[in-house]
Amino acid sequence: MQIITSHVNTDFDALASMIAAKKLYPDAQLIISDKLESRVQRFLNIYRDVFDFVPSAHVDWEQVTEMIIVDVASLSRIGKLPDDFDASKRKIIVYDHHQKGENDVQYDEGIVELTGAAVTLLIEEIRKQNIAISSFEASLFGLGLYTDTGKFTYANTTVRDMKAAAYLLEQGMSLEMVGSFAEETLTSEQQDLLDRLLTHTEIHEVEGLEIAVSTHELDHFVNGLALITTKVLGVKGTDAVITVVKMKNSVFIVGRASSERITLQPILKKLGGGGHQHAGSATVKKGDKEAILEDINSSLETMLRPAITAKELMTTPVKTLTPDTTIEEAGRRMYRYGHSGYPVVENKKLVGIITRRDLDKGNHHGLGHAPVKAYMTTKMYTIGPEASLEEIQELVIAHNIGRLPVIEDGEIVGIVTRSNIIQVLYSDMTADKKAPDTPPSTELINKMQKQLSGEAFQLLKEIGETASRIDMPVYLIGGIVRDILLDRPNFDIDIVAEGNGIELANRLMETHGGDVLEHESFGTATWNTPSGLSIDLVSSRLEYYEQPAALPEIETSVLEDDLQRRDFTINAMAIRLNAEAFGELIDPFGGQNDLREKKIKILHNISFVEDPTRIFRAVRFEQRFGFSMDEQTEKLALESIDKVIHLSPQRINEEMIRLFTEGSPQEVIRRLFELNVWQQFGVHEKQLDASVATAEHLEQIYNEQVRKITNLQIAEKPSWFNYFLLPFYCNDSLYAAEKFTLRKNRKKLLEEIMALQRHEQWNEFTQIGDYHLFLHDYSDEAILFTLVADQVPHQGSVMEYLYHRNKLQNYLNGGDLVKAGLKPGPNFSKILLHLEVSQLNGDVSTKEEADQWLEEYVCTL
Repeated sequence: MQIITSHVNTDFDALASMIAAKKLYPDAQLIISDKLESRVQRFLNIYRDVFDFVPSAHVDWEQVTEMIIVDVASLSRIGKLPDDFDASKRKIIVYDHHQKGENDVQYDEGIVELTGAAVTLLIEEIRKQNIAISSFEASLFGLGLYTDTGKFTYANTTVRDMKAAAYLLEQGMSLEMVGSFAEETLTSEQQDLLDRLLTHTEIHEVEGLEIAVSTHELDHFVNGLALITTKVLGVKGTDAVITVVKMKNSVFIVGRASSERITLQPILKKLGGGGHQHAGSATVKKGDKEAILEDINSSLETMLRPAITAKELMTTPVKTLTPDTTIEEAGRRMYRYGHSGYPVVENKKLVGIITRRDLDKGNHHGLGHAPVKAYMTTKMYTIGPEASLEEIQELVIAHNIGRLPVIEDGEIVGIVTRSNIIQVLYSDMTADKKAPDTPPSTELINKMQKQLSGEAFQLLKEIGETASRIDMPVYLIGGIVRDILLDRPNFDIDIVAEGNGIELANRLMETHGGDVLEHESFGTATWNTPSGLSIDLVSSRLEYYEQPAALPEIETSVLEDDLQRRDFTINAMAIRLNAEAFGELIDPFGGQNDLREKKIKILHNISFVEDPTRIFRAVRFEQRFGFSMDEQTEKLALESIDKVIHLSPQRINEEMIRLFTEGSPQEVIRRLFELNVWQQFGVHEKQLDASVATAEHLEQIYNEQVRKITNLQIAEKPSWFNYFLLPFYCNDSLYAAEKFTLRKNRKKLLEEIMALQRHEQWNEFTQIGDYHLFLHDYSDEAILFTLVADQVPHQGSVMEYLYHRNKLQNYLNGGDLVKAGLKPGPNFSKILLHLEVSQLNGDVSTKEEADQWLEEYVCTL
């Protein structure tokens, strides 16, 4: 079977190219995606019966022997294919006008050349073969040609596109069908202004794009500057044009753009205007034209950003309530999800909005059991998905509303809140500071390749391609994103999917092999690749805390919620992995800017209250990266520090292990004092200097002495628990640390240190062996800790004792004592202890001398 297909989100060029390909391959079956551009969808609502389409979901791919692919050259973009689909077993024909990509399919026939529209390539073939086309077909081809070349103004428009358009006109192309093809004529006065503007035009090149700035001055008003500006754009052939015309006492600024990389809003908004991404205007009464020109020319770089619409701003899917939900239950949900209002939906239709203020009214009257429909607001303002940020702002300000439901086809598809708007406005305010250093996806991809192994990088691409085939957004997320931007190694690959992470893991296993360990209750899975790499895949989720310091409750959600649940801005970034947007950085909280400024910023004001361990993490990141908490974050940490005592000893142990293992122990101790952490456990703040000084001394002893004595029964450096105990020791409150001794070895160490703390015999000994009489049962670690913490005198002698103690030979045992005529009993251990003292003092150094010592000892009995 021979088929014709194109990419998902089918646009007019794809549709026109498919119909044109059908003229060249009349026996082929047209296969259309179920995802269509909205304009194409509206077109097919009228003309669908004209075409013989088969939905892609109904294709029997085993029967496909030949594929004609148009307006795309990558199989990953044509929709869902079977996992075992092998393109090499089919004949592949491609007609595409895009730059060749590394993931393009290997094709047997076809044309891949740079033109403004793919349909141009097919029109040329139709003409070569003298195939007749109807006026309707010519109009459809013209629609594809017109839309993909931006009315023939995009920079990629070629002579071939223009010739194709001329041919279509000859074949009866209907300008009415292609919409606004009809030219608007200019008056003589408007034509004169156009000529003047064309004469006074300066073209600027900004990051490979050409932006024209045209200017003129009149002593009277001429209308139609928007139309004239469009004409300038067409004549100059640039990517954008801004006209600045002074008429009487006002300066009028109009912008038009044809490149998707350009948005006019930053400049026009700065001048008090507005509009859309590619069209807008502003008026400055009594403005200085030259000053405005200078301002525009110096701000052109700010135009190179995408437009912002409700579809991009909104949160989706939307959490809603039914009219019969009680006031009490609505309140619980608002707390759980951090919302201040909820849409109320009945039979998929929006019927009201309930806010926290409405709930307060109901609770005030003791009506928590009442349904929300009794208190909800039914006078609502809504927007469509394409509403601009400016339109949304106007509604919010004019009507003082905190949320705008986004309605499409009568159903709620999203919601835009003040928080969404503030995030974008914050991004706008910091754009000047961030834009020059913001890595484009190509740079970020290069960083990924540098920091990751070749295998890991390729796996990420394959994960993205697999996810795209099942229409599942997928992201690299968390600390690894931060470390890629910092050029630091990180081997923990965490993947978040906006969908079923377990399903994605199983798809990867089916395609690439390996095995999958599922954790269904958590919505997570680990894919163990055939090469041995382990990749964790989770469904995006949100979490909430029933009470401070408790473990969170988790629910599946969208990426925005998943990022919002994280601790700090620098950890709340993601990298898109899907094939169509591989390498795109998602940074809703300005984490990248905080990396540049070396700041640790909390995401939410109650974040430390919900999870006090984040305070320890903030200190850890300060130590690891040389960063510091910003003023607000540190203030919130201090305000929430009393919640630390509600943490379990296990969680505190885990955080302290990470802190003292990773950071400088002295600085960690100092920082925890500054944040009032030790004070929560009864340690007085005046012990800060003593604790830090003791930590430095302990580290010095290990560095200068312990490493020289290789036979000590301890590690080369103090354990984290040693450092953790120091503030308690200096405060003479070791008992307060007992609850943190969760392992037997730590409990034993603490008991030994507490016992040694009571000894006052350190000054009484003149020989090394004398120390053995009261230190023989204590570990090297406990002795060293006390040696430093208690500032024991004659430290050199104690270190010598430890050295020789660990070299003691067992010359005698219980059997030797029995042979000497001694009766077994408790005295045996005392006898052997005194023998060891003699060895340490140098009186016994061989087996023969030990036997002689025993003989003399027996005689004294």
